[in-house]
Amino acid sequence: MRRNSTYKYSWPKCQQNISAARVPNFSSLPTTMQNFIYYRHCRHFPMILDLPDKCGGAKGSAEVFLLLVIKSPPVNFDRREVLRTTWAEERLQNGVLMRRIFITGTRGEGVEKKRLNKLLEHEQRQYNDILQWDFTDTFFNLTLKQVLFLEWMDRNCPHVRFLMNGDDDVLAHTDNMVTYLKTLKDNDGSKHLFAGNLMQNITPYRFPDSKYYVPVQVQETDTYPPYLGGGGFLLSGYSALVMYNMSHSVMFHNIDDVFIALCMEKAGVRPTSHIGVKIAGHRSPGNIDPLEPCYFKEILLVHRFLPAELYVMWNRLHDPNLKCFHSNK
Repeated sequence: MRRNSTYKYSWPKCQQNISAARVPNFSSLPTTMQNFIYYRHCRHFPMILDLPDKCGGAKGSAEVFLLLVIKSPPVNFDRREVLRTTWAEERLQNGVLMRRIFITGTRGEGVEKKRLNKLLEHEQRQYNDILQWDFTDTFFNLTLKQVLFLEWMDRNCPHVRFLMNGDDDVLAHTDNMVTYLKTLKDNDGSKHLFAGNLMQNITPYRFPDSKYYVPVQVQETDTYPPYLGGGGFLLSGYSALVMYNMSHSVMFHNIDDVFIALCMEKAGVRPTSHIGVKIAGHRSPGNIDPLEPCYFKEILLVHRFLPAELYVMWNRLHDPNLKCFHSNK
């Protein structure tokens, strides 16, 4: 059920759940994992920077064909600057409207936190494209970041047609995304779409030194549902709201890709694979130059670009003199 306009979204800072320390073998867990479990119940945080009119208001949001939702920690100023002038530029593309949002939290303490918040405030004043909440922006809080965005979308952009949800180090060929989405039979965003790099038969990492460590205290079972790599994926407005509605009753997981899959599984809908989404990096096969634009001309999204590489690639892809004889086009 969609929330009405009086829904409260200014929240006090969430407090630590001390009783979480009673979880079996809690003291043996790494500090980062202990902190995740201490605050796992927290689903609401105060907003620092808001964009209530980004989609033209709730009613006007149907005019937004593709909303680019980009996860970006406060320190990644250089990445945001490059994206604003390349694939995430707000524009009319192939006759439809594209909008951009960076979603972020806070970093550091004291003076450092204030300095980074001031930087984001200046960016907001100039570009009007940042959503920021007062939580610590870490890898284990990506699930929280996702849910906070979905809550914001439910309130401010409920009728947006499609979303690209991704990291700030991807090359998203948004021209191709629009072309692909417009060819769908139901391209008004009212049907299920959740497409990207499909991961299947994956088991949790049980090694504490791994970035992707998932202890049995977080997930007892040894299998994940099929999920999409979180570097970037496409979803319809309908599926985003399904994800949000399911998120209320699914326990937070420290791997955001898995949490999203658990929400979709509970709703009885599945992710689908799209060959144009490649999240394992952008090194080309064989002897092809890793920055050879023809290799990327028909993709939708590729992960792990440095800012300078991304800037060069986007401009080479849009060079009117580019000839790709091995292209299918």
